[in-house]
Amino acid sequence: MSSISAPQPVCQPVRTPTGAQQPRRAGGFESLVEGLEYAARGETGLNFHAGRGQLAEVLPYAVLRERALVIAGKLRTLGLKRGERVAILADTSADFACTFFACQYAGVLPCPVPLPVQMGSGDAYPRKVAGMLRAAGATALLGPRVNLQHMQAAAMLAGVELALSHDELDALPEQADAIAPLKADEPAYIQYSSGSTAAPKGILVSQRAIMANTTAILRHGLRIGPQDRAFSWLPLYHDMGLVGFFLTPMMGQVSVDYLPTVDFVKRSTLWLKLMSEAGSTISFAPSFGYELVAKRINGKAAELDLSRWRVAGIGGDMVRPDVLRRFAEALTPAGFDERAFLPSYGMAEMSLAISFSALDKPVRLDTIDRDTAHDEGLAIPATAQTKKPRTFVSCGRVLPGHDLKVVDAAGNELPERHIGHIKVKGPSMMSAYYNNPAATRATIDADGYLDTGDLGYLLEGEIYITGRAKDMILHHGRNIWPQDIEWTAEQVEPLRSGDVAAFGVEGENGEESIVVLVHCRLRDPFRQAALRREVAQAVREAIGVQCEVVLVEPRSLPQTSSGKLSRAAARKMYLSGEMSIIEPRIPMPAE
Repeated sequence: MSSISAPQPVCQPVRTPTGAQQPRRAGGFESLVEGLEYAARGETGLNFHAGRGQLAEVLPYAVLRERALVIAGKLRTLGLKRGERVAILADTSADFACTFFACQYAGVLPCPVPLPVQMGSGDAYPRKVAGMLRAAGATALLGPRVNLQHMQAAAMLAGVELALSHDELDALPEQADAIAPLKADEPAYIQYSSGSTAAPKGILVSQRAIMANTTAILRHGLRIGPQDRAFSWLPLYHDMGLVGFFLTPMMGQVSVDYLPTVDFVKRSTLWLKLMSEAGSTISFAPSFGYELVAKRINGKAAELDLSRWRVAGIGGDMVRPDVLRRFAEALTPAGFDERAFLPSYGMAEMSLAISFSALDKPVRLDTIDRDTAHDEGLAIPATAQTKKPRTFVSCGRVLPGHDLKVVDAAGNELPERHIGHIKVKGPSMMSAYYNNPAATRATIDADGYLDTGDLGYLLEGEIYITGRAKDMILHHGRNIWPQDIEWTAEQVEPLRSGDVAAFGVEGENGEESIVVLVHCRLRDPFRQAALRREVAQAVREAIGVQCEVVLVEPRSLPQTSSGKLSRAAARKMYLSGEMSIIEPRIPMPAE
């Protein structure tokens, strides 16, 4: 009698454990390689989920180390010299993680660059990546096989001869004498800031800087503990994804679960479902991430368990208290505690983190008189008689060993509640903009302080961010924050968060007029005219200014690589005629 063997069960990946098996070290290493070598002694690691939430690949730190060493040998086969730059398409994958550390072991500098899906298609993406390759003086470009055509186009434009998929690199022979890790006194990688795709400025981050920042994050910002587990959908080419949820967890031997950014956008509630399943305790997002989930959860929060989520970080854009309130209300049935919110402030030029709010405490809010802030640059507390209040969120105190100050246009330090330019310095600061001494000189002053480009004020030693200096609108002698205009306009139905961009346009007399670009999904010309009229009225009543409301096609407002609105790019597109404007067929009535 013949027998048919039973089908063998398919082995499903198993998540790496939450707790570290070896004694936990919260940073304090001299280099990224030293941090990985220590993490590889335990069983924690990285866990990659596919688009519908299934666990696709598990990468313990020990396996990451082994694979990185092998790839390092193959990189040396390419004839790369010490310190040469290797660009890597930063998809959310084990291949990226291993290749990034292969560069560390091989003594070359990795330069994470965005994926095509984040920057559009056609010729625009290769041109932008080619600019990054030229700015870094990259010798090679590596990435997923599915993106090889885009990679080759970018490499050709930049004059880079080597554009290889991970599979092609893997097929190369391994050079035995490959291991010459980057040392404590050498650079670690080149990071492109979120607004640098048009005119790329590569941020040269040293081993000492990234070690200082990850250690400060682990010990002071997050106070990492034995039961912590991280979750991220943030892109790994951006500082909050790369440093916050790849390098920092590794330096603390923390396991991380990942969902690709593009899949979060499609199915944003997967973020919380997977956190619930994994028992995640730490996750960060810009305000728009919390807003998106609050809108899409649709009363299903009770099916989740978010009671272990102790750090719900907010960073990457302006923190909006109304968004946090709506998210907390929507997720309370899941056991979410609003004291988990942790507003923070950071930028790639400081590796990542600059300041954190206090853990396990309610978010600190400061409501001020908006007119006084606009007219006099003073953050005066609002009263019951204040006609136009504006609430800001504290981003906490600067990290230990770092210094932050607020200065006026002449560089004089300002007292509390005076709005000015924010400057910082400390051990986490970049070495320079790579091969760009002019940009470095323009950003770092003679005293070693870095001009963040942000405006804000101090209160009881904590920093409140009010906006970007370059976005400020000067109108009839008033300094107006574009966010105030945008958030006001977004309250008009049927507009959503991210549908509006406001900026100033200088006229012949030198005075700035205000232009408000609005995503319009309406096709009826009468409803379009009504939308223009209602937005203009809302801005006039709330801000006290006249504005020109221009309707544009949906999804036409440009974003930075981290998903933030780029007002500078929107203004440039509008003035050059590149913006997809919906021409009005029904005029607005005269005032």
